[in-house]
Amino acid sequence: MAVMRMGEMLVARGYVTSDQLQSALDAQGGLSNPLAVGDMLVSMGYLSQRDKLRCLAEQWGVEFVDLQERPADDEIVRQVGQEICRRHKVLPLSRENGRVIVAMKEPNDIYAIDALRLLLGRDVEPVMAEEDDILLAINRSFASDQPTVESQLEDINLDAIALAPGEKEEDVNVTQLREMTEEAPVIRLANLIISRAVQMKASDIHMEPQREGIRTRYRVDGLLQEGMQLPPKVQAPLVSRIKIMASMDIAEKRAPQDGRISMIIDGKQYDFRVSTLPSAFGEKVVMRILDKSNLALGLQKLGFLPKILELLEGMLQRTYGILLVTGPTGSGKSTSLYSMLGKLNSMEKNILTIEDPVEYELAGLTQTGVNPKAGMTFASGLRTMLRQDPDIIMVGEIRDGETALIAVEAALTGHLVLSTLHTNDAPGAIARLTDMGVEPFLIASSIIGVLAQRLVRAICPKCKVPYHPPLDAVRRLGMTVDSGQPVTFYRGAGCDSCRGTGYKGRIGIYELMGMSDEIRDLAMERAGSHRIKEAAIRNGMSTLKQDAIEKVLLGVTTLEETFRVVYGG
Repeated sequence: MAVMRMGEMLVARGYVTSDQLQSALDAQGGLSNPLAVGDMLVSMGYLSQRDKLRCLAEQWGVEFVDLQERPADDEIVRQVGQEICRRHKVLPLSRENGRVIVAMKEPNDIYAIDALRLLLGRDVEPVMAEEDDILLAINRSFASDQPTVESQLEDINLDAIALAPGEKEEDVNVTQLREMTEEAPVIRLANLIISRAVQMKASDIHMEPQREGIRTRYRVDGLLQEGMQLPPKVQAPLVSRIKIMASMDIAEKRAPQDGRISMIIDGKQYDFRVSTLPSAFGEKVVMRILDKSNLALGLQKLGFLPKILELLEGMLQRTYGILLVTGPTGSGKSTSLYSMLGKLNSMEKNILTIEDPVEYELAGLTQTGVNPKAGMTFASGLRTMLRQDPDIIMVGEIRDGETALIAVEAALTGHLVLSTLHTNDAPGAIARLTDMGVEPFLIASSIIGVLAQRLVRAICPKCKVPYHPPLDAVRRLGMTVDSGQPVTFYRGAGCDSCRGTGYKGRIGIYELMGMSDEIRDLAMERAGSHRIKEAAIRNGMSTLKQDAIEKVLLGVTTLEETFRVVYGG
């Protein structure tokens, strides 16, 4: 009997419609590095990850299990042990007919199956489960073995790393501080703060000195969350420990400093970009967490709808011109740029970047950091790079007219240039470059396209539920609705997986403006942004608001999140 193909099975089981499948297949055919059809449907919002896995399990001839409904046998789980469960992402569920039923992320992982067979002395029957469900179940099974943050903090002898009563930070010399940072308690405290951030999937760690102590906060999915509160007496050794880890000067407390830390946590490589800032009560430390595994996502996983992704990939195939990415700080511009570089990276191309600072290190690229003290600015670095026989240049940010002009000239002399610009939307980039002093005819000739973006929180897939929003809220989105016909949207009810927030992770919303003849003419006329935007929409551009609305309708994000991020509500 022939095995039913994935797309046919999804339609047959009622998970997607024939039209949705065809839309995914059409989008898949337009990509140079297409996803599998199931992943394509998930990325387009037509299919949940769980339903995709149900069909995949059926295709492979194994059972799919929901671990929230099927508890594990604690005795077998402990026999296997936490280290093996986490390493292979497996969870033993029960003994049946002389076999052990084991939930696995990859039921055809023969190495994991052999390891379990040897450990348990029994045959193993794999079943499929979601990776996040397996990890949550492992956490529950070994919860008693996992100390809480509070208990770990209690176990750290803070008095051992604190200044003596009445002693001030300025009274402690560098040698004493260095000795304090090498004590086990301060090392454990610093590692606890960092590992907690990684567990929470935070993007930033804030350590803020205040009169009553050190306040720690974590930025998760774009919003700050409260962390642990530490007594003032540990501030000097803790900040010094972080500065030593980041190769910074612990004797300098009056001037801001920047540094970098590289660590392996739970088998994954993380980089931490560290910044210190003097304040009234001591140095504030902010650490940006750079998870290198995020770069392996690829453009297809960043939330582009098929039409925009196809257009963007077409622009990246050009051999010269400028492609700009715009948006406020923290809108994911760097991730988009690095994903583009990952797609373009090949042995045949010489790719150079100049950044402030270098965030992610990519193999095969030559990456340079801005260093104004040494005379290395974006403009001077870019000028030097043009003598290095580049094919592709990435400029971290166009901040001034000199950098803008050199980037335009580079694009016109046969180089593909990628960069960022601070504007609210894609059409605004043209007016911004004009304001910087770049001649309109150069802008019209060099720009390939402008990608504007924002990040919105995605609905947690574990607790996603439908609801009918008030019609006035729907109309505020610009949608025309029939008063007698309810509209169905989705939101997260809150669960352990999303820590009760209803959101898990973030996804991009985009508008991509290509350069049509009409837009080039308007650029030459120094037309205002509103006229360029009207022309871009006439030429098929979907605005940020339209992209957000589509993702609300697809059940990817919520109405409230769209109002917060895009509408400013």
